[in-house]
Amino acid sequence: MSALTEMGKRAKEAAVVLATLPSPRKNKALLASADALLAAEKEILAANAADVAAAEAAGVKGAFIDRLTLTVKRLAEMADGLRQVAALDDPVGEMLSMKTLDNGLIIGQKRVPMGVIGIIFEARPNVAADAFGLCLKAGSAAILRGGKEAFGTNQAVVAALRGALAAEGLPEDCVQMVPDISRETANEMMRLNGYLDVLIPRGGAGLIRSVVENSTVPVIQTGVGNCHIYVDESADLEKAVRIVLNAKTQRPGVCNACESLLVHEAVAEKFLPAVGAALREKKVEIRGDEQTLALIQDAVPATEEDWATEYEDLILSARVVRDFDEAAAHIRRYSTGHSEAIITENYTNAQRFLNEVDAAAVYVNASTRFTDGGQFGFGAEIGISTQKLHARGPMGLKEMTTTKYIIYGSGQIRE
Repeated sequence: MSALTEMGKRAKEAAVVLATLPSPRKNKALLASADALLAAEKEILAANAADVAAAEAAGVKGAFIDRLTLTVKRLAEMADGLRQVAALDDPVGEMLSMKTLDNGLIIGQKRVPMGVIGIIFEARPNVAADAFGLCLKAGSAAILRGGKEAFGTNQAVVAALRGALAAEGLPEDCVQMVPDISRETANEMMRLNGYLDVLIPRGGAGLIRSVVENSTVPVIQTGVGNCHIYVDESADLEKAVRIVLNAKTQRPGVCNACESLLVHEAVAEKFLPAVGAALREKKVEIRGDEQTLALIQDAVPATEEDWATEYEDLILSARVVRDFDEAAAHIRRYSTGHSEAIITENYTNAQRFLNEVDAAAVYVNASTRFTDGGQFGFGAEIGISTQKLHARGPMGLKEMTTTKYIIYGSGQIRE
């Protein structure tokens, strides 16, 4: 039996305990886990500093380093995320429907745990804590596999969580971290049928594509974010500058950051120089079409590849469009279905955008940066699903469960 199969076996056993664990016990364990993260601050931050130093020595830079880096503040936010999950209503056992048939059978549908959830992720160490918290509250065990760059950090985080579980009298194997970052182990995890009930990739386009194409375990596809903002001809331009600046620069390395800007030709001459100056102060490189190049200093020509790229960096593609229909067509062609926004004071165009743009989250006059479980009031999230089966958008607690039918009879037989 391989090491990963043995982990799957232990996770199955832990899942049996979690499936019927009362909410107060789960909440107590989550609060203890939050305290354990803070108690292990020195060890976790030391491991993270070593990971960051190794990544920088290997030539990694920019937004990737930002995603990898933990600070005292970010560690406290990870602990707060666990506390938020503890405060949320427990979805397990929720009755979704109940009806009595003509033959007297009573049929109900209720939420139940998935069982064992596998998560393959890249450089964000907060994912380990978020995934653990959501899986635990949703009654499922978790097997985590992080990227090589955050290997030491993830090990330190999961060690603290397992210690808290043991102190609460729960199986440590409610959460396990794969101790091997080889490609072979990743491939084995994608084929761990019989032990993993679902697999969730969280990371860049390459990781997600690899898992979707190679996994025999059912996959929930979390999203690559080529997110657009369309500035309509009726837009409040001061508001638009503020929103674009936030969506692009508040944290450029995340999937809900704006990657592409579309501007109606009627406001381009006034808006593009203003937004260009604001973005220049934040050191954003703008890659534009011919009209954009004529209106923004230092902009460089965009290629076809730019329109389809999730930069995860201080780079923004920009294009001037004739009207709403051309903007919508551009989004349909290049969007990854994550988050899209329109800046407009025109009610009809706002409603058209909400109705016609196909994405997990569609905004009117707000930054795309709000596509987040915490911002939506779900607590921590496992990722943003851009597929249409089972879950779409921020995946909070309810999305981490499945359902089953329960039937009460009184001796009925089928004729």
